[in-house]
Amino acid sequence: MLAVAGALFARRALFLTRLVRAGKPTERLDDIPGRVKNEATIVLGQRKLFQRLLPGLMHALIFWGFLVLFPTIVMALLAAVNRDWSLPWLGSQGWFMALVDVFILCVLAGIALAVWIRKVVRPRRFDGSHLGEADLILGMIALVVLTLLGWHAARIAAGLNEWPASASFLSNAVANVIPAPRVAERVLDWAHVLVILTFLVYLPYSKHLHIATAAVNVFFSRTRRPGRLEPLRFDLPDDELRLGVSTVGDLTWKEMVDSFSCTECGRCQDVCPAYATGKVLSPKLVIMGIRDQLFAEGQTLLAGGDLSPIVGNGVPEEMVWDCVTCGACVHECPVSIEHIDHIVDLRRDLVMMQSSFPQEAESMLRDVERVGNPWGKPQGDRASWTADLGVRVLEEGEEPPDVLYWVGCAAAYDERARKAAESTAKLLQRAGVDFAILGAREACTGDPARRMGNEYVFQAYAEQNVETLNEARVTKIVASCPHCLNTLANEYPDFGGRYEVMHHTQLLAELVHEGKLAPAAGEGEITYHDSCYLARHNDVRAEPRELVAAVGKPVEMTRSGKRTFCCGAGGAHMWMEERGTPISEERVREAADTGAETLAVACPFCTVMLDDGVRSTGKQLRVVDVSTLLVESLEE
Repeated sequence: MLAVAGALFARRALFLTRLVRAGKPTERLDDIPGRVKNEATIVLGQRKLFQRLLPGLMHALIFWGFLVLFPTIVMALLAAVNRDWSLPWLGSQGWFMALVDVFILCVLAGIALAVWIRKVVRPRRFDGSHLGEADLILGMIALVVLTLLGWHAARIAAGLNEWPASASFLSNAVANVIPAPRVAERVLDWAHVLVILTFLVYLPYSKHLHIATAAVNVFFSRTRRPGRLEPLRFDLPDDELRLGVSTVGDLTWKEMVDSFSCTECGRCQDVCPAYATGKVLSPKLVIMGIRDQLFAEGQTLLAGGDLSPIVGNGVPEEMVWDCVTCGACVHECPVSIEHIDHIVDLRRDLVMMQSSFPQEAESMLRDVERVGNPWGKPQGDRASWTADLGVRVLEEGEEPPDVLYWVGCAAAYDERARKAAESTAKLLQRAGVDFAILGAREACTGDPARRMGNEYVFQAYAEQNVETLNEARVTKIVASCPHCLNTLANEYPDFGGRYEVMHHTQLLAELVHEGKLAPAAGEGEITYHDSCYLARHNDVRAEPRELVAAVGKPVEMTRSGKRTFCCGAGGAHMWMEERGTPISEERVREAADTGAETLAVACPFCTVMLDDGVRSTGKQLRVVDVSTLLVESLEE
């Protein structure tokens, strides 16, 4: 039986291994210490699962239980051959058998909690999951521990226990109700073995495949900032060139392991701002769709046959465009699936290979490529906002400043976002900081084009901007736009641009700490909105709050910090039409519920989107950048 079950398991495992080996290459062997840390904290410590206490406790009880109970599986297999066989030493240890009883209770408690969550609470995050399969798996797990308990109890009742019966408090109690204990011992041992072997065969065909792949997926997950996307290589031969993902044959091996590891828990779906506001997108269904198509066409892939496009088959096209790349899904995923990489890779194929993308995004992509900014304005107008401020524009051949202020396209061309740039410049001047801007030599970082899927345009601007910055001998950059910050700090190093990059709130907080800026505290209540690309992608959370606390009375929204709710602008959605309820309106309502008078932001995209949300909802909120609040405090 063991040979048959092992052979069936190995057959499926070999198929899955061959699929992964057929995946496109991606480098995931850097930062070994960070990867080991993730194994310890995310896999063994269940850190990401405990982001939700009750479901986390449920899963941890079952997971830790099976880690402790694993030796009993070997004991049961040995005893099935000869009832007098067991593991040397361990099988006779009373402390271990007491621990086994404790964790049998833990697993049963975890199962009861899981049933309560799924059948009574019935959270929306399970919509679209294979609930029948989950019920079957929970039933099999219950059978594993119940047959184990019964077998141990029967051994005690029959006097076959090698360990002190009194140590097994639970098994010893159950032993009193076991009829015909010597017969029951054989029946329950074999039942236990049969359930385990059945589970072994079923495992690689089910969503519980994550038992085998989750630890692998976590180990190879990204350890650098989550805002970074993997660059495409355009210098490869045509037969090796990969321009995104069209079919399952274009997936990287990591993307394949991602899809195998999905538990269908729906945590990603539950926090997705697009899903929450009535869009088609569900990050869970994207990964499930890719996985189902990979399983369906796996043999064809290995045989070199023709494959079907993923978009339109496994994944509806609307899902691809609804994503705002906020990263909430990645942050919540307990097995470290990188949903954004999948979605952006699907976009890359649609944009660069098929010229298929939302019509309203066409002008944005054209303007970025043609004039270097998504607004389509002349490069010569980039520094027009500085006319009355006396800001230095760094010219070619001049000595670099201590700090280069990267203004960004939004602050340069959008009237509402410009106020933050003016405020930042005034504050740096007041604090005596030696800074300058590039003016017309600054171009779009390429972030909107890259998130839309046009990697070629992004890389062209990345190389151009890196060349400009390196020639200017820039070493330290401050940016007001979190999207620019993310690109400059996390993505430009792939193109030779390595700089110290900080957000303007970080620099301003430093200046306040040093006493170079001394804001006066006010009485008004202020709620601060965390930008996804600032708080979640780049972990800048404390400094903006310090500034808010310095000028007013902070009030937190329900969703804040790394679990913030998007404004709706990410993933190039600043320039796209939005289906369903606008994400910005949902966020504005949450801000208004705090009772605050002011909605503070630290991102030009958030300024525009949330200001629109205030206007459309009619809420009485003033949307203003943190830097402007600081200027106003100093001027009072």
